[in-house]
Amino acid sequence: MTINPIIIISLDGSGKKDFEFLSTLPNFKTLVDSASYCSNVKTVYPSLTYPAHTSIVTGKSPNNHGIINNILIQPKRKIADWFWFRKDIKGDTIYDLAKRKGYRTASVLWPVTGKANIDFNIPEIFSNRWWQNQAMVSIYSGSKFFQLLMDRKYGYLRDGKKQPNLDNFSMECMLYLIENRKADFLMLHLIDLDSQKHQHGAFSPQSKEALLRHDERLGRIFSLLKDTGTFENSTIIVLGDHTLLNADYVIKINKLFAEHGLISIDNKGRIQDWTAYMNTCDGSAYIYMKDEEDSSLKNQILNLIQKFSKDHSDCIEEILSSEEAVLLGGDTRCTFMLESKEGFYFVNDIKDEIIEATGKVHYKGSHGYSPGKNEYDTFFVIKGPRVKKNYNIEEMSLLDEGPTIAKILDGTLEGTEGRVLEEIFL
Repeated sequence: MTINPIIIISLDGSGKKDFEFLSTLPNFKTLVDSASYCSNVKTVYPSLTYPAHTSIVTGKSPNNHGIINNILIQPKRKIADWFWFRKDIKGDTIYDLAKRKGYRTASVLWPVTGKANIDFNIPEIFSNRWWQNQAMVSIYSGSKFFQLLMDRKYGYLRDGKKQPNLDNFSMECMLYLIENRKADFLMLHLIDLDSQKHQHGAFSPQSKEALLRHDERLGRIFSLLKDTGTFENSTIIVLGDHTLLNADYVIKINKLFAEHGLISIDNKGRIQDWTAYMNTCDGSAYIYMKDEEDSSLKNQILNLIQKFSKDHSDCIEEILSSEEAVLLGGDTRCTFMLESKEGFYFVNDIKDEIIEATGKVHYKGSHGYSPGKNEYDTFFVIKGPRVKKNYNIEEMSLLDEGPTIAKILDGTLEGTEGRVLEEIFL
């Protein structure tokens, strides 16, 4: 069986407006002209990096694949652990399918791939204990010798998680894999744009500069594929996971809970115990009760949040019941799911004021909001020998991407909620 390369490139934090700008740039425009594409892709809820990327590779909603947030529920930790590991995903993925089909697989910083069965794996993970360092957790969670080689060759490009340094490192790793023909199924997660939008705002000059860098990065990949004679036969997918919105204020529901006796705090300002707890999804948030059967407490929490929102410019746009949240993809364990008004997002902090301005301490851009927010769609572009050129897909869901990629692999994923984009195939 002839195996043609499949390369998936995620531009984290990119949306419809970014697609429009990228389409004016030389390398992205060249790709779109030879591809099937959609700039009206509905993301998932909550629209966070880890749930979204897992929906891309499984074709399932967050509560069906298990990655219902970026972070775990850890009220007593200052910084919560993330869903870093493949074991947390329920069911099949496209990279598992690729492996079964005989592809050599590679992943560079793709979310939720810690300890995955991937041949060349640099997982996205960070050290979150005082006794850990970055090299330790990365090597433990991915391909040991490959990571050591990449660190020796390109480690000088990195400066922690700072951008564009980290994406520059990731790019060199991907180019190495392509040039040396190490893998046929490759996934690359680029984070530059998402970082700039968080730090400087969704439509900042820094965000535009990140898009320009992304176009240059795509150009380098395309040029190398042409040099190796594999460009025409390769399936190249460039996609977004979610976009970001500008935010002026953060909301600290856990501070509100603490003021009303639902969270107890020790003398160092840390959570000691809790009756109710909010876990942020940025633009949305989950509310959990320790005693899920306490209907009196449930009503107390609902009334407290409703009054707080009313007293603060209706900053919480919607309070979803557990049943309503589940229908949209949310965690089955939550008591409520909160959706903030545009201009606000949630943080887990319990210090200072319940509502604070963004800027010096808090990010100026955020995501995690409902897919129904205005101008909140992302995009999907796919070029390949079996795919129509310059074909516009009017609308689709992030959940359609996994089943469609599975068809490229001449296989299927079990339990998907999305559809195969049959109309794009020749």
